[in-house]
Amino acid sequence: MPRFSNYDKFPYIPVTERAFDCQVGWREIGQRLAGALAGSRAVLCVECYPGVFLERVEAALVQQLDPGLVIRSAPCFKNPQEIESLVKPYLGGDDPVFGRMNGLTVQDFLDGSRIARAREAIRSQGQQDGLILIIGTGAALVAEKYDLLVYADMARWELTLRQRRGEIGNLGVDNPQEMTGFKYKRAFFIDWRAADRLKKTLLPKLDFLLDTNDRVAPKLVSCEHFRLGLSEAVCRPFRVVPYFDPGPWGGHWMEKVCDLPKDKPNHAWCFDCVPEENSLLLGFGSARVEVPAINLVFSHPRELLGEAVHARFGTEFPIRFDFLDTMGGGNLSLQVHPLTEYIQDNFGMHYTQDESYYLLDAGDDGTVYLGLRDGVDPAAMFKDLRVAQRGEGSFPAEKYVSHWPARKHDHFLIPAGTIHCSGKNSMVLEISATPYIFTFKLWDWGRLGLDGRPRPIHLDHGEANVQWDRAPAWVKRNLVGQVQPVAEGTGWREERTGLHEREFIETRRHWFRKRLSFLQQSALITSVRMDWLKEKNAQRSKPLSARSLKKDSHNNGVKTGKSVFLRSPEPNSPNRWGAGRRGGVTAAIFRDCAK
Repeated sequence: MPRFSNYDKFPYIPVTERAFDCQVGWREIGQRLAGALAGSRAVLCVECYPGVFLERVEAALVQQLDPGLVIRSAPCFKNPQEIESLVKPYLGGDDPVFGRMNGLTVQDFLDGSRIARAREAIRSQGQQDGLILIIGTGAALVAEKYDLLVYADMARWELTLRQRRGEIGNLGVDNPQEMTGFKYKRAFFIDWRAADRLKKTLLPKLDFLLDTNDRVAPKLVSCEHFRLGLSEAVCRPFRVVPYFDPGPWGGHWMEKVCDLPKDKPNHAWCFDCVPEENSLLLGFGSARVEVPAINLVFSHPRELLGEAVHARFGTEFPIRFDFLDTMGGGNLSLQVHPLTEYIQDNFGMHYTQDESYYLLDAGDDGTVYLGLRDGVDPAAMFKDLRVAQRGEGSFPAEKYVSHWPARKHDHFLIPAGTIHCSGKNSMVLEISATPYIFTFKLWDWGRLGLDGRPRPIHLDHGEANVQWDRAPAWVKRNLVGQVQPVAEGTGWREERTGLHEREFIETRRHWFRKRLSFLQQSALITSVRMDWLKEKNAQRSKPLSARSLKKDSHNNGVKTGKSVFLRSPEPNSPNRWGAGRRGGVTAAIFRDCAK
């Protein structure tokens, strides 16, 4: 009997049923903006996220609106030498991966005297009839005032693809042909941080949201409909738009289960619950507007995260889900994540990447490398790692690193400082904290990346963080098979599969054979249903609309075959959700940091 996939690769949040609430194409967009610009003299400010194709957007708006004056923000930036001096302390030198978090803003990139000249030109033109268009990253800072504010946003994955294709460079510099890794590092530590700080201040002020992710079909929605979409998302279970990427160790499980095109050598990663990396699709009739999912965190942090999580993490979403597919592939790189004090002192992050591997599937030879063997000599191990790094031999991983058989539904906890990697023929749901790129690779099994170059190795960072007491007895006692019963009833049971004392993420698993309602009271819940190929989507026991929600009540529940963010209820304000038949659900639950 052939299998079918019910994995939705383009989930969306229905906002309205009216397609005309979203303008598609530059002609419709121009007509909508022209109608909103009252009077013979007006200033239209189009603030653009770094990576938007500015020339195309400007040309389209000029064709549709015929402005009397166009002011670009780019000439108001400092010169490249000044910008290089500004960002140099935070770029980590020649390190291809790591820089340092910082407090730079878009304003720091701008030159005061150049802004003054631009404003003088605006004031001079303002004495005449006609439209003034101010456009670019920092346009809202160049403009003293404006009649209409449009925010041209951009999905992080699309930005990454544009970097790889050599289509865009970094903020304030002309470097589109620089190596992709260095452009990504600079954007991660500099550009996107600065742009997000400005975005937070503008989201409450914007009049329209412009989506140019699809260069053929740009879309425009009003601020009212954009905010309605975010309000709909925050009061219901929802999914982000997943994306898939190949890797040197990638496998083929997701190709079948998620019904992926076979246009890549493999599919190694799927990011399915990382708001800073993923997008939201907002539905207006048949039209779909794509926005960064982090906008929801910026706009509704307390409602989405809960008070305790917001108090600790602010406008960051601290839990991530991603899938690691080595079925028919190879081992992940042998690696370790930084200790909390190390990531604080060296990279400016205030929390680290504690994580865990939940096995969605595994071959007969599925393996997880986790912790050290007994009696390992640290100096000898890193001497052998450096020999391997110089290309003078292969690192004998079996000599130093413990490995454990991995079977479907096994769960391995990986607090920071634990050496680890998934072996081949495993399908891992990685549940982790969200410091993104802070992985110290120690050994990549002597292979090259897909670009034909060795992937970066960070032995000095790794040596400073490996915890040498995590030998087999300790690992087995603390990190492997930590399943504890929580509750059970007729046709169901709930288990806690992991919460190491150093981790703030708790995971629970639900087994059920009939329709059930769950009640959870926790700070933040995300969930994944694992039996994708067998079951239809979970059904709520009772439809729930935004209108039926009380002001302080939050929703939580389960979803089949998908990752969802779910808000947790405040104490004494329960909401119950029904679940479908049969299956296991892993929920990553942020432990209330106030307790």
